[in-house]
Amino acid sequence: MLKNKKILLIRLSAMGDVVFNIPLANILKKNGATLHWLVSEKGFDIVNNNPCNDKAILAPIEKWKKEKNKFKNFFEYHKLISQLRKEKYDIAIDTQLILKSFIWTIFCGAKRRIVSKSAREGAILGGNEVIEPLFKDFNTHAVENYLKFAKYLNLDTSEIIMTLPDFGENVSKYIDKLFLNLDKNKKILTIAPATTWFNKHWNKDNWKKLISKIDTNKYNLVFVGMKSDNDLIEYINVTNGLNLAGKTNIKELIEVFKRTDILISLDSGSTHLAWATNIPKIISIFCCTPKERYAPIGDKYIALQKCVCAPCHKKKCPKGTNICTMYPEVDDVYQALIKIETL
Repeated sequence: MLKNKKILLIRLSAMGDVVFNIPLANILKKNGATLHWLVSEKGFDIVNNNPCNDKAILAPIEKWKKEKNKFKNFFEYHKLISQLRKEKYDIAIDTQLILKSFIWTIFCGAKRRIVSKSAREGAILGGNEVIEPLFKDFNTHAVENYLKFAKYLNLDTSEIIMTLPDFGENVSKYIDKLFLNLDKNKKILTIAPATTWFNKHWNKDNWKKLISKIDTNKYNLVFVGMKSDNDLIEYINVTNGLNLAGKTNIKELIEVFKRTDILISLDSGSTHLAWATNIPKIISIFCCTPKERYAPIGDKYIALQKCVCAPCHKKKCPKGTNICTMYPEVDDVYQALIKIETL
C-alpha cells in the first residue's frame, strides 16, 4: 500500500518513546515504504542500522543545547533542513507532537504531514492531516497509541514487531570482559533501580530489603544505571553484586539485557530496551505512571502497581507525600520473582 512512498518518521526522544515507535516503523516498512527516521542523540543508537527503517538521521539537539552557539547551531539546523527537503518525502509523521518536532515537520518538504489532535505547543500547525487524539486514557498502551498513525493509513496493525540493531563483535567482547567473573551455572538477575522522575523511583530501602532476600546461590546479581546512580546502587547492593553503573553505553546495555534471564526495574528506558530485545523476563515496578500504558506487552512480564492514588502521571506528587514510591510492598516484588520463574 505504501510501495514507492518515502516516509519521514519524526520521533526525537525519549528513549522509551523511541522504542514504542519501533512497531509503527516496522509496519510502515512492511507495507513497502522507504522509511527515514529523524532522531536525537538519546535514541540514535536504537534507530541507526535498525531493520525497522532504511536511514537514521541525527538531529543533534543535545549537542546544540550544550554548545549554546546560536550562529553555529542555526547553520547546522538549516543545513539539516536542506538535506531533508532534498529527500522529497511523500509523507512525514510527527509522533513527538511538540514544538521541537513541529519545526522539522513543517519544513521537511513532505507533501503529506500527519500529526495528531494531541499535539501541544502549536505543533498541530505543522501538519496538513490530523488524526484522532493519542493518549486519551491510561488504559491504552503507548505502542497502540502510536499505531494509530498506521491505522489512519489503512494498514494492518495486528502484529507488534520489535527490532533492534546488531551492534557487532566489539560490543559483545566488552560485555564478555565485564561478565568474566560471573558464575556460568547461575542465572543472571539484572537490577535497574533508577530512572529520571523522582516519583518513578521505588523507595531505596525497599530495594535494599528486596536485594537482601534474593538467593545469590541461584542468581548472579548485576546492577545497571548511569554513573550518577552509583550512590543508590552502593546503598542497595548488600550482596556485592556486579555494579555496571556508568560502565555501559546504550549499545552495551542492550547486550547486557540480551544476556539477562530476569530484569527487575522501573518505568524506565532500561525496561523498554530490555523488552525490545525480547529476551529477559521482566518485573517492572510502577509508582506514579500507569502500567497499562508503559509496561512490557507479553506473557513473560509482570508489572506491579499497588498505591491507591496511582497512577497520577505527575512529576510532582499532587498530595505532597510521594506515597506511591513506597509501593508495591517488598514481598509483592519478591513473590513476583518466584512467579516469573514459572512463566
